[in-house]
Amino acid sequence: MPDNTHRAHDEAFWQTFADRYDVVPEPINLENGYFGRMSRTVIEEYQRHIDFINRSNSVHVRQRFEQIESLEVRRQVAELIGAAPEAVALTRNASDALQALIRNYNRLEPGDQVLICDLDYDTVKGAMRWLARYRGVEVIEINHSHPATFDSLLATYREAFVRYPRLKLMALTHVTHRTGLVMPVQAIAAAAKQHGVDVILDGAHALGQIEFNLDELGIAFAGFNLHKWIGAPLTLGFAYIAPSRLADIDPDMGESHFPDNDIRSRTPYSTPNIPALLTLPLVLEEHRAMGGSAAKGARLNYLRNLWVGAVRGVPGIEVMTPDDPRLYCGITSMRFTRHADQQQMVERLLNEHNLFTVTRNGAATGPCIRITPGFTTTAAQMQRLAQALIELS
Repeated sequence: MPDNTHRAHDEAFWQTFADRYDVVPEPINLENGYFGRMSRTVIEEYQRHIDFINRSNSVHVRQRFEQIESLEVRRQVAELIGAAPEAVALTRNASDALQALIRNYNRLEPGDQVLICDLDYDTVKGAMRWLARYRGVEVIEINHSHPATFDSLLATYREAFVRYPRLKLMALTHVTHRTGLVMPVQAIAAAAKQHGVDVILDGAHALGQIEFNLDELGIAFAGFNLHKWIGAPLTLGFAYIAPSRLADIDPDMGESHFPDNDIRSRTPYSTPNIPALLTLPLVLEEHRAMGGSAAKGARLNYLRNLWVGAVRGVPGIEVMTPDDPRLYCGITSMRFTRHADQQQMVERLLNEHNLFTVTRNGAATGPCIRITPGFTTTAAQMQRLAQALIELS
């Protein structure tokens, strides 16, 4: 069987998967980082479960879903990241999981410090600032230099650990939603451990396009989405807590539907999207059939490199993400250096070239345009993008 790098270049191979999705042909969607498409068969399965649960209602849910099916879904989700089922709690999305982990982390005392950076997700930063108001801790925010390197990213965190000795907790984003930068998680987490700092990992954009092992990364707390690169319906995510660290996260606001030694007590209890959860086994089967995270990531990286390679170094264009393969994935951002208003350039890409992209703000280096291919994106479309960027530069 061809390796993933070879397969990533095989347009005919990937077209067999692209044909399984219903896509509006124009404009060309290069904002696939928001949420992923469901395949046609997943949509049909999802609709079947919607109809079935609507008909059977609580009779099936109480007798089958709560007692058997939900446990099997949870087991399969845990298997996706190589974890035990007791380390996983299903949530609506990564944001819900991360907020629960942050607000229920119980090892903080007034006067302690928590760490965020300019590239973290706003919801995560907001949750850490909430700790300042209600736990009496101090929020430290650092900015990453640009252009980033593996060593500069690690050095920035090491300097923070030394400069702020009262740090106890930090947020760390595996794949930053603003620029697509992939953080050197394992090295940063190891440095954090040396200074007694716990890490809560935002894995929202990583799951499904990057292969990783949480134990090897040194991560005890994390939140993930299933609706980005896995291909699940919206409203599905999960939290991860290493079983040995469960006691460091309190039950969510006194949650009592599950015992204290059950991770499911660490997230809000509510009626979930049952049809979506019942669709997950098929979603995960299709994820594996596409080659899993290794094959998906290789394809997305290949598409990314097609346009980045064509425009990097072009006057008037700055690619925000480095070409160190340890630090990039399918998501990559750029900006037009001769144009102050990046949103205006996004509108020109759409109106003049029929290419849909999105601006991202909040990075210390300024606004940028995020470009994210997907599994229906072709090499020809990446070449079309590159030509449009060059013309607009």
